[in-house]
Amino acid sequence: MIRTEDELIPVIDFKAELAKLTQFARTPTSPEADRRKGLGSIAPYRDGGIFASKFTGSGGWERHPAGDEIVYVLEGKTILRLLTDAGPQDQELSAGMIMVVPTGVWHRFESANGVTLMAVTRQPTEHPKVDVADPR
Repeated sequence: MIRTEDELIPVIDFKAELAKLTQFARTPTSPEADRRKGLGSIAPYRDGGIFASKFTGSGGWERHPAGDEIVYVLEGKTILRLLTDAGPQDQELSAGMIMVVPTGVWHRFESANGVTLMAVTRQPTEHPKVDVADPR
């Protein structure tokens, strides 16, 4: 997006945006209506966006073929499961930790007790149509 000199650059109240979200019980097949309660699109960024999520449970597999994804855990804990060429990897992340998920790597989040996270993600995002153990 190209901005003109007289256009105001927006400021985002991230706390206010997070307050709009409700922690939800996430599953790989969560209905869109449930997902909208705990997933928010905070702002566009380059060819993707800045997103936030509050959930317990497990999400479905996803990958981002156009670029890396930056994940920052704001509250709680999660296990980030990755399927890499070197084999499966589980990374335990807690509040204050950040990780860069490499381009094209299948990954999913699991959180038994709840997590709030922010992600900066290039689009598109690919998701399998069904829940599978390994989407590759």
